[in-house]
Amino acid sequence: MKIVITGAQGLIGWHAAARLHALNCGARFKGRAEPHELVLLGHSEFETPTTLQAAVRNADAVLHFAGVNRAADDVVKAANPEIAHRLIAACHATGASPHIVYANSIHADSASIYGRSKRIAAEVLAAGAHRFTNLILPNIFGECARPFYNNVTATLIRQLHTGVEPTVNPEGKIRLLYAGDAAQLAIDAVTEGVTGDIAPKGRPITIPDLLKKLQHFHDLYRANIFPDPSDPFDLALFNAYRADSDPDSWQRTLEMNLDERGTLFEAVKGGGGGQVFMSTTNVGVTRGNHFHLHKIERFLVVHGQAMIRIRKVLTDKVWECRVDGATPTPIDMPTLHTHSIENIGDTPLLTLFWTHDLFDPENPETYSDIVLP
Repeated sequence: MKIVITGAQGLIGWHAAARLHALNCGARFKGRAEPHELVLLGHSEFETPTTLQAAVRNADAVLHFAGVNRAADDVVKAANPEIAHRLIAACHATGASPHIVYANSIHADSASIYGRSKRIAAEVLAAGAHRFTNLILPNIFGECARPFYNNVTATLIRQLHTGVEPTVNPEGKIRLLYAGDAAQLAIDAVTEGVTGDIAPKGRPITIPDLLKKLQHFHDLYRANIFPDPSDPFDLALFNAYRADSDPDSWQRTLEMNLDERGTLFEAVKGGGGGQVFMSTTNVGVTRGNHFHLHKIERFLVVHGQAMIRIRKVLTDKVWECRVDGATPTPIDMPTLHTHSIENIGDTPLLTLFWTHDLFDPENPETYSDIVLP
């Protein structure tokens, strides 16, 4: 299935691309053909009709997340309908009849310039598409959201990480939906042939309560304690909090208790239980090269020397960290970041791994993706 994702560098677009990429990774790992051909578009591709036409030609679906929500009023008013017109024109010019899923907003019913712009864009798409799904979304949060840009959750998270005292509206209320859930709704609409309006409610929460929850995560994690991730909303919010941290902070320190018997340290605390396992890795061998959508995972080398590498999926920059079992240093893998561990020493590597949930071989939630392609 050829799926075009517009706004692929934005929050929901990237999450949708990562989830479809995960399906391709899973199929490739099992020796099967990749189920999806992905075409990822940014704003610039809409500037050239021939480029846009090439992208949508023979497309089975378009997940349309591109749009403008922060600009001068006259730009916002015109931009979203114009982008919709260009998408439909490209489809008609090439004879393409994809199922279009549009990321609309709960503000489309409002009298605001942004709301009217989104509403008109939906009307253009509905009139011109062969099949159309209107995904009416509340406020979105998730890994790699852009702080200080129309995303209160990302802004609060960044302020906590940087030591800035957040100031919030004590009367503020919001409905939050995880970007991964929004992306999955769009994907499911295509694969299941769902058309018409889809309006997920999201989690209602006050802004002070959101800050309180994030502050609780922050305080626990700084104390090297994982919060309880049993609520899927809390798990997604905590993963968003972790993914925004500075990579220089990913290498954590543990308190070492030394006496004549040797050393003692606490490897993992909190997290609602989960699973601990150990592995040995021979000299020169690399483990991992996979990513997770939801799983919290900690690596802790306890003997030998290793290089841990992490890369945000669908990007090129690789973060590297050398660790040594002589100084146990846990590193927690951000979700939607592929990661690996290589034995760079001259003895077998002994590593402790912890995840917050029990391994399910029927649903391993692990997607093979080489860190250094």
